[in-house]
Amino acid sequence: MPKPIVVIGSINMDLVARTPRIPLAGETVTGTGFDTTPGGKGANQAVAVARLGYPVHMVGAVGEDVFGDALLANLKRERVDTQAVARVPGPSGVAQIQVADNAQNSIVVVPGANAKVDPAAIDRQQTLVSSAGMVLLQLEIPIPTILHTLDLCAAAEVPVMLDPAPSAPLPDSVWPRIAWFTPNETEAPLYVGVGLTVKDAAQRLLARGLKGVVLKRGAEGAHVATSNGRAKWIPAFRVKAIDTVGAGDCFNGALAVALMEGQDPILAAHFASAAAAISVSRRGAQASMPTRAEVDQFLHLHSQE
Repeated sequence: MPKPIVVIGSINMDLVARTPRIPLAGETVTGTGFDTTPGGKGANQAVAVARLGYPVHMVGAVGEDVFGDALLANLKRERVDTQAVARVPGPSGVAQIQVADNAQNSIVVVPGANAKVDPAAIDRQQTLVSSAGMVLLQLEIPIPTILHTLDLCAAAEVPVMLDPAPSAPLPDSVWPRIAWFTPNETEAPLYVGVGLTVKDAAQRLLARGLKGVVLKRGAEGAHVATSNGRAKWIPAFRVKAIDTVGAGDCFNGALAVALMEGQDPILAAHFASAAAAISVSRRGAQASMPTRAEVDQFLHLHSQE
């Protein structure tokens, strides 16, 4: 059995309103639809991994409410191991999402139970975390918990992929403890400043001690760079996007799977780009994650173009 991927992060219920456009401050617009679907960056990444057929464990928390029941049931249905997901008093995390007709979105996250994923919760899962082939982190749980997890993973020599979403300041000590750092175009400026090319931004990040960087640029593509001097721009596949919610999480989950399977980082990013392309052509976050067969077929079809 391969070492599992362990995802430590948020588990939310997404309250998704569809609208012709994202409203301005103080403006009311009439929506065209509404859905309640499982989400949260951590859970999204875990489902992305599971649908690609790779063993994955989720570490997080849900509330003692109906959303918590539904979120746990969904993860189990998707074959994500939930033994390390705690039930805590109070509400589960929720995300209020507006998706416009042009597929762009705006999101307000209310942490709920995710705010209770503290360092002690990670210590209770130390054996699981230490046995991982890779740990995936995002920033929808408390920053002290993120820092504690990085310490634990460093001690156990477990590589970490950190998706800095939502972006937040990080101390200089974290960089050598991160194997892969994957900001998107709105998150990267917090860490490298504005006005840099993707190549210069990647080099600035690598100089801090990172082993690998993927700068995600949505419909444009992604720039991959490693500490051993490899770098390449991966163009995005051309698809009709109808919902970009969860696309970055899909990319990260697929990238982790490909890396764990021993793929070259450039090819792994190409695989992840294909998975994300499929996801944006469907509605929902976790609901849009593709299976391994779908990604393989997509890559085969596009190799013939």
